[in-house]
Amino acid sequence: MASSLTDTLDQFIDAALKAHLDKLGQEPSCSYDPDWPSPCILAEDPVEGSPVRWQPLRQEPPSDMFTRLGDALELEIHPDIVTWYTRYWSDHLQASHPEGELTLLFCWNEEDMERLRANLLGHIMAKQKQRQPLSLFFACTDGDEFMTVNNEDGSVWLERPGKKPLRQLAASLQEFLQQLTPVVG
Repeated sequence: MASSLTDTLDQFIDAALKAHLDKLGQEPSCSYDPDWPSPCILAEDPVEGSPVRWQPLRQEPPSDMFTRLGDALELEIHPDIVTWYTRYWSDHLQASHPEGELTLLFCWNEEDMERLRANLLGHIMAKQKQRQPLSLFFACTDGDEFMTVNNEDGSVWLERPGKKPLRQLAASLQEFLQQLTPVVG
């Protein structure tokens, strides 16, 4: 049976969590902010400013943000980018790619999903103004580069803000994800 993007993403999330458990003996942690809650937080009664463990959690039901975004822009958002952002609630995860280290972007909560919508909208409008192929970002490097999914064919590209795509990194998001190794900071 052929693997799907959801299967590959699930495997990566499992590997990232296992890497944290193997290296640190526990799930990832962050400082608790009551103004920035998340279903990912594992603590029952967290205290403001205290470290709390968290782990990626499946969105049930998945956010409808991309349906609303696509309807508003009168365009179809590539299903791979929809899957990427609506499969899990999670903090960003670090990964290593053959070309270097990167940060995989995820949404922590519904408010974060709305921030993403605003950022994607700005990105889409800039692409349209520059008459460049529509792409949607999902990861970034420590520098000013980011990884995008081409909305037309689903290929993954390395880009810089305001510039044409630099080069293709993979034929699909699934293929790109298969090239990654989780990194524990």
